Amino acid sequence: MPLPEIKRVLLKLSGEVLMGEQEYGIDPAYVARLAEEVKAAQETGLQVCLVIGGGNIFRGVAGAARGLDRTTGDYMGMLATVMNALAMQNALEQLGVQTRVQSAIPMSSVCEPYIRRRAERHLEKGRIVIFAAGTGNPFFTTDTGAALRAAEMNCDALLKGTSVDGVYDSDPKYNPDATRFETITYDQVLSANLKVMDATAVALCRENDIPIVVFSIRDKGNVATVLSGKGTQTIVQKEA
Repeated sequence: MPLPEIKRVLLKLSGEVLMGEQEYGIDPAYVARLAEEVKAAQETGLQVCLVIGGGNIFRGVAGAARGLDRTTGDYMGMLATVMNALAMQNALEQLGVQTRVQSAIPMSSVCEPYIRRRAERHLEKGRIVIFAAGTGNPFFTTDTGAALRAAEMNCDALLKGTSVDGVYDSDPKYNPDATRFETITYDQVLSANLKVMDATAVALCRENDIPIVVFSIRDKGNVATVLSGKGTQTIVQKEA
């Protein structure tokens, strides 16, 4: 099912994809490749904003599981997303794309604070805006931060680029017979507890009628392919 006409989109990338083939951290060559895809999407006439997770550097939930205070761990994870945002900003600007990073945790020496009207103005001027530090609060994931920013910025769709090419009825990494959905409703995702995004993010998109498009970011050129309504993907929306 094709997407409705899209003028403004939020692209959510998991932090893990920035690792490339590494086991940890940031692979500059892979970030540069992702930046080329983001630039190609913008060149179609779209207004593009980004949210990048921090799992390639630090994940608050994992830290809490090892005895770290959950609130402290989540703040550390938010700082990791700022590092990823700066890496992506650098890669985009090396391609000649004007980019701004806005952080939900103020750190004026390295980026702008999140101000919705300023972010909208950047997009209108053809800049890419990268939203960092999630919602600025512990106990919320970057998925929820992405859904929140997509709603605030009146985005027409939220694209989630992951290592999997869509939403499955079970984990395809462990079940070779897992079935991929072409389309699925928000309610089906929530009732079946499918691991697309966390429940808060899915519910927020449902309340604001923002389609979620899940696709593999590891396939080169896939961002533009998905935006054109082609390629392998799953669309989460009100009616499947």
